[in-house]
Amino acid sequence: MPTRLNPYLSFNGNAREAMEFYKSVFGGDLTINTFADGGMPHEPADKDKVMHGQLVAPNGYWLMGSDTPPGMPFTPGSTMTVSLSGDDDAELRGYWTKLTDGASIGVPLEKAPWGDSFGMLTDRFGTPWMVNITAPGNA
Repeated sequence: MPTRLNPYLSFNGNAREAMEFYKSVFGGDLTINTFADGGMPHEPADKDKVMHGQLVAPNGYWLMGSDTPPGMPFTPGSTMTVSLSGDDDAELRGYWTKLTDGASIGVPLEKAPWGDSFGMLTDRFGTPWMVNITAPGNA
């Protein structure tokens, strides 16, 4: 899988509706995983909220999104994160290492409950980033 740079949108409880709308706009395949599916800590009322939504359109566009995780603030206007994902561990860890210079680490790059390596940071310019390295067999 090649490394991709794709937009990642945050929503306030309506990620499923938004991602289904984007599917109606762009077509393609939509995958939705809830907080319950992902093994992430959550309040019972949040079990069906979207932990990760991924739309892959026929033209090659990728659009990802999720509901704001429980306990994190939703701030309209700050609802975009740049996501780097793929299966080239060395390449993606290299990007991560460079991005950490002067960054604030939100989630260290380490094995996540879904089996991939995942981390979040905000770079020194205020841009939020997520890095997901697909584990062998998860592609």
